Amino acid sequence: MPNPIADPLVEIPDTDATSPLAHIEATPEGAATVTMNRPEKRNAFNAELIGALREKFETLRDQETLRVVFVRGAGGAFSAGADLEWMRDAIDRTVEENRDDAMQMAIMLKHLHDIPVLTCALVEGGAYGGGAGLVAACDMAIATADAKFSFSEAKLGLIPATVSPYVVAAIGARRARRLFASAETFDAETAREIGLIDEVVPDSAALDAAKARISAQVLACAPGAVEEAKKLVAEVAGRPIDHGLMAHTARRIAAQRVSEEGQAGVRAFLEGRRPPWNEA
Repeated sequence: MPNPIADPLVEIPDTDATSPLAHIEATPEGAATVTMNRPEKRNAFNAELIGALREKFETLRDQETLRVVFVRGAGGAFSAGADLEWMRDAIDRTVEENRDDAMQMAIMLKHLHDIPVLTCALVEGGAYGGGAGLVAACDMAIATADAKFSFSEAKLGLIPATVSPYVVAAIGARRARRLFASAETFDAETAREIGLIDEVVPDSAALDAAKARISAQVLACAPGAVEEAKKLVAEVAGRPIDHGLMAHTARRIAAQRVSEEGQAGVRAFLEGRRPPWNEA
């Protein structure tokens, strides 16, 4: 099978070739877009969509030529959260069966979280429940001004369990307590203020323009340095700034300075030319 990042607008097929629920499009430069494709259900999650996304994120996680990943929904909606039929089936399942079912969502989110390049959610319409959690699992998010968000599980007697690590990391514990407990619906500007998204744009055309801008920004950066920068955040987050952390960060930058990318990037800058990863 050819490298999916090598050809423009190539679709990586599902393991189940009959599944149309999620697809990947990629440019030759390595910018990939994962699209949830249940527009008739506003891209609501069921076991099949979760499985398709899990496969896509796992595939992308291992792509060496990948540079940036966007996640969006088809049909002008990001995700309505849990599918009604999927929730109805859960009522008759045992605790063990529900645990195994929920674990698939947790694995899918972890695969997204573990993609080594920058990930960005592009939000239109609604992002509810697990859909809002998917936004939080990305490194950044951009939403149209009319987008709506909610962690609505408590209205159904449920809790946003599998998405909670990503939501708390994105917006903090205090805001998560409020939004989980109230299940309130909030707009894009509020989502930006609390840190769930990074930018609000007027409409879908502006969302596409923002996507192109983010792609250009990331493609100007060294791919290895982007991966190491993401690792660095995980390594320093929450740690006290003591001698051990200071020594660790000194070792990290020293190693990067003598790396192939570090050497090439600094030399290119000093010589007034583009680095090899941004020569086009």
